[in-house]
Amino acid sequence: MRQRSSTGRKTFVLFNYFILTVIAAACLLPLINVLAISFSSSSAVNSGLVKLWPVSFTLKSYEFVLNKPEFVSAFIVSLKRVIVGVPLNMLLTILIAYPLSKEKSEFRWRNQYAWLFVITMLFSGGLIPWYMAIKMTGIIDSFWALILPGAVPVFNVILMLNFFKSLPKEIEEAALMDGAGVWQSLWKIVVPLSAPSVATLTLFCIVTQWNSWFEGLILLNNPDGYPLQSYLQTVLVNRDMSLMTSADALTLRSVSDRTSKAAQAFVAMLPVLLVYPFLQRYFTQGIVLGSVKG
Repeated sequence: MRQRSSTGRKTFVLFNYFILTVIAAACLLPLINVLAISFSSSSAVNSGLVKLWPVSFTLKSYEFVLNKPEFVSAFIVSLKRVIVGVPLNMLLTILIAYPLSKEKSEFRWRNQYAWLFVITMLFSGGLIPWYMAIKMTGIIDSFWALILPGAVPVFNVILMLNFFKSLPKEIEEAALMDGAGVWQSLWKIVVPLSAPSVATLTLFCIVTQWNSWFEGLILLNNPDGYPLQSYLQTVLVNRDMSLMTSADALTLRSVSDRTSKAAQAFVAMLPVLLVYPFLQRYFTQGIVLGSVKG
């Protein structure tokens, strides 16, 4: 029988909708403002005329960013970084988190290994030891310098570990009794049941791989190998004139610092905005939805 909502309940729901609408507007309006700035002329932006709609519509900022062979090359490097780095991140995250999610009786050295990873989050050797350690591996100025130093995202490992621990043990025990091995149990039972957490961490890895720029500037000596964010950081933020042609410098005169940064922001976030809708539906699902009933 359908219950009638009380006045207090209706008021509470309306208040929640109001608060969520205000929060959504607070997140969305700045993005709209940045987008309007990126499509506006420099004079309009510098005069403070741009709010939520472009003034003196122009594509010069995007023209400066997009119509360059260096940009296309950097975009391809970033795309390769996501294609190679994200699966590697997720593979190592799952392979590390799964044994660490077991009880001490099943994995004797579990706590020691767990603390070994946690310590790396709390303490850092510093920039110079980090660079020297990577240099000793011989991957400086190569594509793998963008991938291998951050191949194990420890924070993601901890999140995945907790997801795995929350799964009912009876499911895995039943699979083992039916003859499934450890690898079959992991890839055919545990990982599919953890689809929401896998999707969430995959998005985290995509954002990290796509937005990272520091490694490119420090570990790559040749600007031709820069990922997109390192290239944009160098050309648009630091304004390194050695990477610009005379035509680029002429175009840059008609592009203000604010419009170029706005264009940079949207070029950088576009891939993530395209991926997010496909992963968002997993965020609200229960981790063991449908796995245990009764």
